[in-house]
Amino acid sequence: MAEILSWVPASEFGRVLAGIVDRRDRCAAFATLSRINTLYMIMRAGSGHIGSSFSAADIVTWLLLAELRAPFTPDGDVYFSSKGHDAPGLYAALIGLGRLDDDLVHRLRRLDGLPGHPDVGTPHTMFNTGSLGMGISKAKGAILADRLLGRARRFFVLTGDGELQEGQNWEALAGAVHHGMGELTVIVDHNKLQSDTWVRDVSDLGDIEAKFGAFGWGVLRCDGHDFDQLESALRERGQRLAGKPAVLVADTVKGAGCATFAATSMPDGQRQYRFHSGAPAIEDYRGAHGELCQAANELLRRHGLPALALRSADPPATTPSRAPRLTEVYGRELSQRAGGDPRIVALDADLLVDTGLLPFAQRHPRRLFECGIAEQDMVSMAGGMAAAGLLPFVHSFSCFLHSRSNEHMYNNATERRRIVYVGSLAGLLPATPGHSHQAVRDVSAVGGIPGLTVLEPAGPAEVVAALDYCLATPDSVYLRLASTPCPPEVAGLPAVPLVAGRGHVLRPGDPVVAIGAGPVVLTQLLRAADRLASAGVRLTVVDLPWLNRVDPDWLCQLATGCTALFVVENHYTHGGQADLVARALLELGLAAPPRFHGIGLTGIPRCGADLEVLAAHGLDAASLASTLLAHVPATAVAATGGPGVPDPRRN
Repeated sequence: MAEILSWVPASEFGRVLAGIVDRRDRCAAFATLSRINTLYMIMRAGSGHIGSSFSAADIVTWLLLAELRAPFTPDGDVYFSSKGHDAPGLYAALIGLGRLDDDLVHRLRRLDGLPGHPDVGTPHTMFNTGSLGMGISKAKGAILADRLLGRARRFFVLTGDGELQEGQNWEALAGAVHHGMGELTVIVDHNKLQSDTWVRDVSDLGDIEAKFGAFGWGVLRCDGHDFDQLESALRERGQRLAGKPAVLVADTVKGAGCATFAATSMPDGQRQYRFHSGAPAIEDYRGAHGELCQAANELLRRHGLPALALRSADPPATTPSRAPRLTEVYGRELSQRAGGDPRIVALDADLLVDTGLLPFAQRHPRRLFECGIAEQDMVSMAGGMAAAGLLPFVHSFSCFLHSRSNEHMYNNATERRRIVYVGSLAGLLPATPGHSHQAVRDVSAVGGIPGLTVLEPAGPAEVVAALDYCLATPDSVYLRLASTPCPPEVAGLPAVPLVAGRGHVLRPGDPVVAIGAGPVVLTQLLRAADRLASAGVRLTVVDLPWLNRVDPDWLCQLATGCTALFVVENHYTHGGQADLVARALLELGLAAPPRFHGIGLTGIPRCGADLEVLAAHGLDAASLASTLLAHVPATAVAATGGPGVPDPRRN
């Protein structure tokens, strides 16, 4: 029987706030109710960041209830989180205050709901964050604009301590002092943990207070879960440090508020904190929910109030996937190959689990270099390693790897360094984290770097072949890896030798050809082919894993006699594989070129469940079948369908 999930309706928040006069207990109760709803939202969504949301909950509560002047008004004080991972906790607080619709408690990470990371389309959200390190700079810009416009607002920016590994934070500090930004307060949610493990074990920040102080910032420190200390520190900030930017280092516990999630320590042998992201197991939910409800009801009883009146709902039906993930296949294969090739080293940006590197870390610990949340530093380090004769494999989420360090990748290319860049979480899916984590412009960003091949395998066998190619080629490679479970349509594809610029047919058909790469696109194309067959079109589906290379001889052979040629990509339509193929087709100068059409993203990626987001962008099987059919010449439909088959577009 499925576990029933419970949440606190907004009316209960109002009752509690009205019924508890004592400020400390009022804040404690509000923060606890927010944590209950944060847990519910993440469980219902199936993903989210519990640890960060819980560690920041007391800070957010104090700011919203006691510190901000005229919040939620155009001229009022502004709070936002630079790290953005704690968005569920902020959403829960805003719902509790009636600033977001109560119904949105059920819509975390769903289409037209609450995005996985902050987005300006959500009320009371001033900036998009989740791409780390940008918040202080954004606040500085807004403050300078306010001064020109005659507006006086204070800005409170929350950062993570792991986030402070991003260099932009430190670039921003001197300018804030230069401009005397007394309006700016940075609060460090100092929970000592980042994505993978303890900050001290990844890239120790050292004395944070001394570092901010050396830039000329006012520095304060307090217990981030003690409302009296928060009040005292912020009062001191306003009185003693009014004329300069200030930082409050708030010592917190990741997952604070209940023993189930609180990371005061980790068991011996456990390196990873289990509740950084993702929904907890049902037994953990049950324990944490019970702890939180007990804490809330004790506070209510102390003030003569009835116990919480929770509402309940069945969780969405989910089936755990046993399908392989390409990152896992890649990680096992890389670890195995490194056993026979001492040149191979792996560099990681605090994403060992997500990039599949745990097997490598366990088998070759001296050859794994954890660089922290600092992709630019990591990529230039790889250049130094390559100069010394090693073969670096560089890992991060594709959304950060291709963008943050693009100049550094180009610099490595100009030095003719051989490096393999491995961008995980590539493409539109998973769609639940939102656009900050959806890499749909990476091919255009790195595809023009000289001597760099962009390669996206579709299934486990092709991952193995791609790794063989990376080890054999004298060029650098950008290996683009989807991170979602590999669907059955592509999981069992047989091994095919990879020849640069050449694809191979996955499903033979008629001279109506669709080219794609990677598991997401090819799965949807194969399913679209099933739909089109009933409409009289036998679609030929081709896997072309080379995203910035195409062999003209191979393309000529494929296109000759073809009536319609489509390229579908898990990427923006500009600068991707379709542009590459279209140019190559023109340069072939075929006497009878096929009708050509490229299909991909044309707007900012949507946040939501994977299938609903694919449909929203026209990349699910049904949408693709409709789009392809609309662009197939009527003569081709008649020719493939045989006599008497009507043109479905005219029905």
